[in-house]
Amino acid sequence: MTTAAAAAGPIGTPHDGLVPQLHGLHAVVFDTDEIITDSAPVHAAAWKAAFDAVLHARPPADPALRGTFDPVGDYRRHVDGKHRIDGATDFLTTRGMTLPLGTPRDAPGTDSVWAVVAAKEAAFTARLDEHRVEAYPGAVHLLDRLRRADVPCAAVSASRHTRDLLLRAGVRAYFACLVDGRDTAHLDLKDAPAPDLFLEAARRLAVEPSAAAVVGFAFAGVEAGRRGGFALVVGVDRTGTEASATELRRHGADVVVHDLAELLDS
Repeated sequence: MTTAAAAAGPIGTPHDGLVPQLHGLHAVVFDTDEIITDSAPVHAAAWKAAFDAVLHARPPADPALRGTFDPVGDYRRHVDGKHRIDGATDFLTTRGMTLPLGTPRDAPGTDSVWAVVAAKEAAFTARLDEHRVEAYPGAVHLLDRLRRADVPCAAVSASRHTRDLLLRAGVRAYFACLVDGRDTAHLDLKDAPAPDLFLEAARRLAVEPSAAAVVGFAFAGVEAGRRGGFALVVGVDRTGTEASATELRRHGADVVVHDLAELLDS
């Protein structure tokens, strides 16, 4: 194989400074939100604005289902790591709500799933101008170490904003390729927990999944890495709770860390 991934050789030299779990692998595929950038709160706040508007306009018949969207728990369970239509449908279903699908041309509102998605997109764009997106220092340290070791990396996200977010955070250059929400429709890729986006990233890096690692934050993303047959699945738990770490392992994480700097061998 005369690819960049193959030419770089496996991770694991005496001076690469990486933990042994990464040794022997040829590439690393990263999810982005809450892994590389701190953009998840912006996404979650935008979804909250869109969903709470629906709950207000069309309150569920069951009073127990009328509570507002939780930007932490609901976001991670129902939305994070998924295509926006799938995430919106998932959350609305849990509240006993069935909206017409609509079309991508629907204006922001509450009359269709696409209208809710459009409302989220509008809210996200407005908040993004007010919120400075930054890369996590531990992620930058790890990406820099991987680059110095000539290990190719890919960025994966269901969001269509990923390229812009990585550029804003100053880390786009660390990634040999990017697979995002724009590729989902163009290449007819299924979103997490299906492994399609991660497998497409491995294909672009010209490396077999069995020779690569996946790093994910969303439960769906971690499960996608496991379903894709990747050699190592790393779950990142920034909540610091045992329940979250346990859930990541249940979805397929081999290793759970709180920060990517833990993948550096001190």
